[in-house]
Amino acid sequence: MPGPIDLHTHSSVSDGTETPAELMRAAVAARLGTVAITDHDSTAGWQEAFDAAAGTGLRVIPGMELSTRHGYKSVHLLAYLIDPDNAALLEETLRIRESRLTRAEAIVSRLAADFDISWADVVAHTAHGATVGRPHIADALVARGVSPDRSAAFRDILHPKFGYYEPHYAPDPLTAIQLVRAAGGVPVLAHPGTRGVENVITEEHLGVLVDAGLFGLEIHHRENTPDAMERLFAYADTFDLVVTGSSDYHGAGKPNRLGENTTDPEVLERILAEGTGSTAFLG
Repeated sequence: MPGPIDLHTHSSVSDGTETPAELMRAAVAARLGTVAITDHDSTAGWQEAFDAAAGTGLRVIPGMELSTRHGYKSVHLLAYLIDPDNAALLEETLRIRESRLTRAEAIVSRLAADFDISWADVVAHTAHGATVGRPHIADALVARGVSPDRSAAFRDILHPKFGYYEPHYAPDPLTAIQLVRAAGGVPVLAHPGTRGVENVITEEHLGVLVDAGLFGLEIHHRENTPDAMERLFAYADTFDLVVTGSSDYHGAGKPNRLGENTTDPEVLERILAEGTGSTAFLG
């Protein structure tokens, strides 16, 4: 069906609060024409999303948000239309999810020394089959009355400066892009301007990623700062990268609303033409 295009959303398979089916119903209610399901390091929600979208006219773009790390900085990579059975990508995402679990256990152990919170509290806020992560820890802190909401927990207690933070394994962006391309996918840097222009990727580093197959930049995103967006638009022109816009919707987990930022239809068509690992589902 015609309508806005939102290329970055999360379900309870990762850190969203709605199941893939509920996410699709929310997308229909928001009058979206196209939505991408991009759970962290997992494609486990795809089929449920397709089943829920059937008969609605909603087009579903299968994707994933891949965790990467450049130095000490976390860098997220949106991977559209990948082959969900690609062995190398499956191995890497399994390693990331296992590291996330170990990291979560370490964080909860530290928190438990100072707050009334246990591992059972965190598991109770994690959907069956989902990897426990910091958002689930935040939800447990909210339930215990330690933080007013998930966003506040991330700003305060779970911020690295408070000492409870623990990093997890993630490949470097170059390796991740190579893996995505080998799986037939289309890689786009997610919200690359959230830390301000002084922390935007350098032109030299971006050039290396483009040479490896980077296809676009998610510039229209509520967390990208205006000065960073200006730099990123210039990069997109220089390297002929597509520009996407997305909500980064997490249900009740974030204030982001479906369709608050969208992608141009021409950009979506370029992404669809580029991907070979899987295909969009038309409900």
